[in-house]
Amino acid sequence: MITFDRVSKRYDEGHDALREVSVDIDRDDLVFLTGHSGAGKSTLLRLIMLMDRPTRGQVTVDGRNLATVGSRAIPRHRRDIGVVFQNHQLLFDRPVFDNVALPLIIAGYDYQEVGRRVRAALDKVGLLERERAMPVTLSGGEQQRVGIARAVVGKPKILLADEPTGNLDPALSAEIMQLFEEFNRVGVTVLIASHDLALISRLRHRIITLREGRLVSGSAA
Repeated sequence: MITFDRVSKRYDEGHDALREVSVDIDRDDLVFLTGHSGAGKSTLLRLIMLMDRPTRGQVTVDGRNLATVGSRAIPRHRRDIGVVFQNHQLLFDRPVFDNVALPLIIAGYDYQEVGRRVRAALDKVGLLERERAMPVTLSGGEQQRVGIARAVVGKPKILLADEPTGNLDPALSAEIMQLFEEFNRVGVTVLIASHDLALISRLRHRIITLREGRLVSGSAA
């Protein structure tokens, strides 16, 4: 599903964020990506989303060499990818329903289909009864669940999460990780960047470790 073949990324200021990284992530897999701050985790996710391009090497997603994806085709590429951020990136002047509906509205879905998909996504994350609530009234864990619902509402093939539990206590972190496992069980390929080694080690999925931009471990747990 996702292949990095000797991928390097050097930014304009000369910083090597990734160095000769080669790794395969299988379809329907759930993989954790870990490493110190600045190890290259976020850069790797950005390359998958085509928010950045590699300096050298090849990234392939779902059989497509991303070097062949032009700028006009990037929005279509991203429709197959859901993204969950550490800080939620919610619109605090709009209710939960509107936050989750946003990617569908941008993609041009009709009103009835938007309503059906949004409520199905909110039901999956346990927030169906809060669809008219404003984000400011929700707890941190609930806000993250809204972010997850927004990421999966378009039924993506791939779900990426960048430190999704970084601001949550251990109990809430475990609940959020359980949600990711549930989506993985229904066929979504999941890649989660996380510093929480104690939590991800208990979950016994494959762990990929980066250090100073290099892959140092990618074994199964």
